[in-house]
Amino acid sequence: MSFKLTDEQMMIQSMVREFSRKVLAETAAERDKTKEFPAKNLKKMAELGLLGMMVPFAYDGSDSDSVGYVLALSEIAYSCASTAVVMSVHNSIVCESILHFGTEDQKQHYLKDLAAGKYIGAFALTEPEAGSDPVSQQTTAVKDGNHYIINGTKRFISTGKNCGLVLVTAKTDPDARHKGISVFIVTKDNPGLVVGNMEDKMGLRASDTTDLHFENCRVPASDMLGNPGEGFTIVMKGLDSGRIGIAAQSIGVAQAAFDAAVKYTRDRSQFGQKISKFQGIRWMLADMATEIEAARQLTLSAAAMKDRKERYTTQASMAKLFASEMVNRVTGKALQLHGGYGFTTDYPVERYYRDARVFTIYEGTSEIQRIVISNNILKDKRNP
Repeated sequence: MSFKLTDEQMMIQSMVREFSRKVLAETAAERDKTKEFPAKNLKKMAELGLLGMMVPFAYDGSDSDSVGYVLALSEIAYSCASTAVVMSVHNSIVCESILHFGTEDQKQHYLKDLAAGKYIGAFALTEPEAGSDPVSQQTTAVKDGNHYIINGTKRFISTGKNCGLVLVTAKTDPDARHKGISVFIVTKDNPGLVVGNMEDKMGLRASDTTDLHFENCRVPASDMLGNPGEGFTIVMKGLDSGRIGIAAQSIGVAQAAFDAAVKYTRDRSQFGQKISKFQGIRWMLADMATEIEAARQLTLSAAAMKDRKERYTTQASMAKLFASEMVNRVTGKALQLHGGYGFTTDYPVERYYRDARVFTIYEGTSEIQRIVISNNILKDKRNP
């Protein structure tokens, strides 16, 4: 790896790798079948500091940098992509949004519990008729004294059933379009918050994805995150961070699929020799390794820019775009290299293949990433 890691970053990577492969890997395949939420493993991860990685020590977090977080998240995804997506949303979007936009009371009240794993965080933006276009959302929040009354439905919410706290976007000024969207911190015990349909998904099956219905949900005005109308800015900043998280997950799953493919081709014999001896196979492995490393460097570079407090929106979208499309190619090739065995549940590559498919869709489709990247290129005056 050409990217120079610090001793602390290497220590994080080593610690999480050991935990992931000894603890998470053991039950990942079974959870894929049963769809059991990894609550006990998340509790262990909280004890290791993995649920408040970029939360400062002052709020009981680990005070890690983004590079360390990418390394940790990739290692979790290597063994269990379902657990990784829970960790990613919780850290990248929920904790960071409260850290950057929350009041001191909100940080004291919520960040400490999030870092300790007392709450698992979720993020509710998508709606039945509003996915890539958040301005089209219909959920509203109407001021009523010292409260807001939220009504609407959110769709495809990761950890929607098992979260303890959710960041919810709602229109507080419908006529102001993107400047009329606000964000609220809503705890799961709120009587106006109802968990709806749970999706039966192709992959990431141990991570629940649900509808959330807000039925006259009364939220204290003090639980608005940021200022009224600041929601779009909060969401976009959160998604920048989240996209680095998706890229990190993609790298972890791709690396797992690649390692499985290397092992299989070394063990499998056909025509009197190991199939790893065939040039066509070797070239496939070379391409897979190159793509994984390219995605890793893009992602670490975006994370390092974030750590340096540089503008990293374009680089986050590039990392997410390339890594999410890469993992689909790599898992597809890994399955192909397994032949018919790859199509069975006897080998883990079919799970990697299914888990990887959503990475080009959630937290901004590949098409949206291309829009973000091209928009930033064309408005940059330094480009000829």
